Amino acid sequence: MTARTEQAGAGPATRNAQLLGEALKSVTERFPPRPVAELWPATQRGIDDIVNRLESSPLREAVRHTQWCRVTGARQILGWLQQFPGASWQQRWNASPAAASGVEWSRMAAEWIATTSSGVTAPIVGSGLVGLVLADVLRPSLSWQMARRARHMQERFPLVRDPEGFARLQTLAGPARWASLTGRRAVNDLTKIMVAKGGKLADITVGDALEYRTALQEHHTQSAGHTLFYAWLRRLGTLPDDAPTTLRNLGRATGQVGIEQLVDRYDLTCRPVRDLLVDYLTERRPGLDYATLDNLSRFLALHFWADLEAHHPGIHSLHLPAQVAVQWKQRAQTKTVRRRRSDGTYDEVVSPRLDGSTLLIAVRALYLDLARWAGEEPARWGPWVAPCPIREADLNVKKHGQRVKARMDQRTRQRLPALPTVVRAAKELLDKAQARLQAVQIAPVGGRFEVLGETFTRAKRPGSTWVYDDCGRRRDLAQRERRAFWGWAMVEFLQHTGTRIEEMLEASHHSLIQYRLPTTGEVVPLLQIAPSKTDQERVLLVSPELADVLSTIITRVRDPRTGAVPQVAAYDYNERVWTPPMPLLFQYDRSGEISAMNGDFLRKCLNDVLDATGLTDADGCPLDFDPHDFRRIFITDAIRTGLPPHIAQVIAGHSDINTTMGYTAIYPAEAIEAHRAFIARRRALRPSQEYRTPTSEEWDAFLGHFERRKLSVGICARAFGTSCIHEHACIRCSMLRPDPDQRGRLVEIRDNLLARITEAEREGWLGEIDGLEVSLAGAQGKLAQMDAEQAQRSRAVDLGTPTFRDISGRDCTSPPPPG
Repeated sequence: MTARTEQAGAGPATRNAQLLGEALKSVTERFPPRPVAELWPATQRGIDDIVNRLESSPLREAVRHTQWCRVTGARQILGWLQQFPGASWQQRWNASPAAASGVEWSRMAAEWIATTSSGVTAPIVGSGLVGLVLADVLRPSLSWQMARRARHMQERFPLVRDPEGFARLQTLAGPARWASLTGRRAVNDLTKIMVAKGGKLADITVGDALEYRTALQEHHTQSAGHTLFYAWLRRLGTLPDDAPTTLRNLGRATGQVGIEQLVDRYDLTCRPVRDLLVDYLTERRPGLDYATLDNLSRFLALHFWADLEAHHPGIHSLHLPAQVAVQWKQRAQTKTVRRRRSDGTYDEVVSPRLDGSTLLIAVRALYLDLARWAGEEPARWGPWVAPCPIREADLNVKKHGQRVKARMDQRTRQRLPALPTVVRAAKELLDKAQARLQAVQIAPVGGRFEVLGETFTRAKRPGSTWVYDDCGRRRDLAQRERRAFWGWAMVEFLQHTGTRIEEMLEASHHSLIQYRLPTTGEVVPLLQIAPSKTDQERVLLVSPELADVLSTIITRVRDPRTGAVPQVAAYDYNERVWTPPMPLLFQYDRSGEISAMNGDFLRKCLNDVLDATGLTDADGCPLDFDPHDFRRIFITDAIRTGLPPHIAQVIAGHSDINTTMGYTAIYPAEAIEAHRAFIARRRALRPSQEYRTPTSEEWDAFLGHFERRKLSVGICARAFGTSCIHEHACIRCSMLRPDPDQRGRLVEIRDNLLARITEAEREGWLGEIDGLEVSLAGAQGKLAQMDAEQAQRSRAVDLGTPTFRDISGRDCTSPPPPG
């Protein structure tokens, strides 16, 4: 939704700044592939022994003509290979021109073998080679196999080489996935590895899989979907415990690298300063997480010293001349970006750097730390002590904070009124996508069908969900439905929880717990939020709306065979590590492999929803939503509707209440000042100990609200801390949630109201009739609501959530009711 920008002017520094492929390089060094063999028993047999083996089970073909082609072609190939040197057939194969390329073999094989045999035809030679490979006499290389397709060998190889292993693999994969296109592709991948390296499925190593992926990428530009075979190997349990959890995106992941690599990615010219930065970051490393260390190395190596070397060649000291320091501080506050025009050209635009203050703080900390450490280790740090070019006055953090607050407030003011439209558009987009998918699934293969006023033609491949519209454009309706579903799930989850996107992605089936109130026995569902930014674990009350969303997600991701949520490993893009397998809620089937979602995919789903809304900002540009905007809106709306700020602080997981108050952008300036004045007056009258993180007793009082809302015919849903504004006329109140178990009592109330209305009509009490009819309408409405909820409960999904006692060893008790 926003303009695509690229940073310019960084030169070689940006080309290797991402350290892409370092994780793959590290794994490749740890897991080398098996060496290519040239001598093994099967390849050292004589021609007659090989032919006898081809005549025996399981290599013997059921069709007589096929068996004749196998034996005849094998004899012709072996006779031709005899003219090449070697102690085995594999060595002779490697010495022949056939081993160079599968393409050349397909084109020249018959011509080559005709020099030593008569009656040679290409089909016979091809069939003979299949027989020799099945008998493990020859092992063509991976690159050779990439250039040639052998359909008959792919069908026969699993049954001949490792029938037990492939049968077990088929059971683990399931019949539907095994027969799918991605399943057949995975079997083909495993077959090629076993053809090139020999052995069975259990003999395939991590290095073999990595080597195959490399060969595949060298011969095919599109290698997506060729990671399912590795996931199947993991499920077989033949790989070591420390093996990579997945091969997907391994080549684009950096992993955690050493400090020297973090600095060397920017190609600093001055070696002494480079060594100083490495030494400085090593000293700071124990107190930093990896994400902070990565950002600090980028600030110091790229934006500070590499920038100085680019503009002042030959610089070699931290003692910066005054003019150089002034010029660098000016550049540190801006950045140059490239904006793409509609005609494909780029413009270079200078814009303010949002993290300019953070950059100045990092550089100032470098100078001050060196000066302080020099007193303890003068020989090590003393030569680098220099006057700090950044004065305290340069760090106008207050003004920077005001600008950030103003920018956040403006975003929230624009997006809060648009939230209902976004929620409604997400649901409509999902409904339409599901209707199209259902229509294509029942449409005949290759036939035309109409749905939602649109006409499509289904692709001719059985089981495919690809369609063509009237303009000939091709669409995958299953992919459209998947993106629409997760766009809806993301919007609903974020608007009801106010969590960060990384917290949402880490939510798992284990995050859903149940807590039973000790006095009333009422079960309160809770959502456990794993520690993320502030390393503080917290729980959220699950509203009925959020419960519907969670049940829909769990129903979608459950394994239909076992009913359990599959466990997947996710890549933490902040810490650059893979997390242990967990039953994550935000997971999906990607080319047959169950994968955890990432923020990029969900942002694309969110953009689809925003495109459907057609919303624009004040400048007429399409309105963009960031996942964090939902968090600001959630906190703003909660405080605006009366939730105490210190309770909102706990729910949001903020360590400082000022951060929570900074998220509230709707209040005008007068309301904010009035609230601050009220806080100041209250602090003057009350002890300062009250202004702190809520205690366990205060939190129990918050939970106790749910005990006091219990009524004779149901539960009152009024907000925490609010009194009844309907004078306890519960039958008439829209906040009453009737209990289906109290239907009989509600029927008695309705019948009593009917009798009282009849009596009032008989006695002429017209004034009382109006009030009784309002109560009667409320009672009838509650009965209808109760029937609707009872029908919905019959279709409810068991989430399989553990109880609170299974999760926590501490019982939270509320004070007993008075009296």
